[in-house]
Amino acid sequence: MHRLPFKSETQQNVKKLLELARPDDSLLVLMHDSPDPDAIASAMALREILLRTKGLSKWVFAATEPIRRQQNRELAQAMRLNIRPLVQVDAAQYRLVALVDAQPSFFGEALAFPRPSIVMDHHPREGDWQAELADIRPSYGALSTILTEYLLAARVRISRNLHTALLYGIKTDTDNFDRETLAEDIRAYTYHSRHANLRLIRRIELNQTPRSYLKYFDHAFHSMTHFRGRRVGFLGHVESPDVCVQVADFYLRVIGTSYVVVAGIVNDRLVIIFRGDGYRQDCGAMAQQACGRIGQGGGHRSAARLEIPLDVLRAELKGDLSPQSVDRFLRQCLRKSAPRKEPPPAENVKEKT
Repeated sequence: MHRLPFKSETQQNVKKLLELARPDDSLLVLMHDSPDPDAIASAMALREILLRTKGLSKWVFAATEPIRRQQNRELAQAMRLNIRPLVQVDAAQYRLVALVDAQPSFFGEALAFPRPSIVMDHHPREGDWQAELADIRPSYGALSTILTEYLLAARVRISRNLHTALLYGIKTDTDNFDRETLAEDIRAYTYHSRHANLRLIRRIELNQTPRSYLKYFDHAFHSMTHFRGRRVGFLGHVESPDVCVQVADFYLRVIGTSYVVVAGIVNDRLVIIFRGDGYRQDCGAMAQQACGRIGQGGGHRSAARLEIPLDVLRAELKGDLSPQSVDRFLRQCLRKSAPRKEPPPAENVKEKT
C-alpha cells in the first residue's frame, strides 16, 4: 500500500477506536441532515476500518433527512448504499453509535438516545458533549482526509469504490480547493486520484440541477438585492435546503460578488446559506454573529449554514412571515454581523501572485 504521512494524533485515535470496538461488534453510523459526499465517504471508511480489523455482526447507515441532492443520490447508488432515515432505526440494537461530519449539538431533540461513542468532524466544536473518541479538526478541508489517515494508520486496504468516494468527498467539501484546505487534503486527494473511478465522478458532476430548481434561480435574479459585493435573497418556501445551496453557489460566481446569503423556508425552519470568496468575510463568523442567538449552525470562512425554527422566527417577526418581512430580518441580521475587511498581509498576497 502506498504510504502517506499522517499525524501522531491519528495513530493515537486509531488505537482508541480499535480498543473501543469489540470483535463482531454492531455499529450505527449517523449523519446529520441530507448526507453529502464527505459524510457518505467518511461513513464508508469508518465502517471499513471496523469491518476489516474487528468484524461487524451488523451495521447501518442513518441520517436525519433523506438524500435530496441529485449528485449525492447518485453517489450513494453507485456505492450501493442504503442510508436509512433515523426514525426507522432502533438505535438500541447497536452498541457503537458514531457521528460523522457532525456533532451531538447539531441534532437537538433528534438525538434522543444515549450519547455517541464516536464523534468525527471537521467543523469547529460546538456545545457541551462528551464521547469516548472525539476527533474534531476544523483546520481540515474535509473529513474524508482525516478518514484517509485512519485507513492508512489502521493498514486497511482501500477498495476502488472507497477511493472514489473519498476523493469525491474531498473534492466537494473543499469546492475543488477553493475553500480552506491543508497540505493533507491535497496529498489525500492526489493519493486517491491514482485509484478512483474518475469517469464515475465526472458522470455524477454533470447532472447537478433538477429542472424544478430553475424557477428559484429566476426568482433570485429578480428579487435578490446587491450592494457593494453582497447579494442577499429570500426564496420563500423551497422543496429542499439544497435549493438555497445551489442558488448561493451560482450567484457567488457573478462578477463583482464577494459573498451571498440565500434563505428559504423548508418545512418547519428557515434555512440560511452563506457563501463567500473567503477573502474579506468569514462566513462562519457572520452566521453566528448575525442570527446565532436564535438559530443553530456554523461553518467555515467561505461557507456556512444556519437554521432557525419557524416558530422562533414567527415570534421574532411578530407573526409576519411575508417575503418583505423576512428580507428585512435578513438585512438587519447582516448589519449586526458587520463583517470586517481583513485582506491578507501584503507579503502573502505577493507570494500568491
